[in-house]
Amino acid sequence: MNIHLYQIAVIIISSLMIYQGLNRYFKKQENQSFLKLLIRLIVWGGMIAIVIYPKASMSLAKIIGIEGNINAVILIGFLFIFLIIFKLLSAIERLEQDLSVLTRKDALKEIKNQNR
Repeated sequence: MNIHLYQIAVIIISSLMIYQGLNRYFKKQENQSFLKLLIRLIVWGGMIAIVIYPKASMSLAKIIGIEGNINAVILIGFLFIFLIIFKLLSAIERLEQDLSVLTRKDALKEIKNQNR
């Protein structure tokens, strides 16, 4: 079995993403639910499975009608898309939390000013 550079990169990135998700879930960080962890495990675990067993994806490609070995290109594209989506979702959730904190602080200031 020949191992290519992209396979090593996908395994490392996928493993890091799985570790990050498990770490957040077990530290019980805010907005980390079991559903998010499950989705993360399925997506990144699937990436690892496809990289380790590329013949399975070739069989699926033949069933779908894709010929040739473009699996690596498709896999790298999916990897980057999912990575970008996860990072964007994390940034949006942080912004929502910061906005909630600021709104609460502002509301408390207004209440204190009204009571004076």
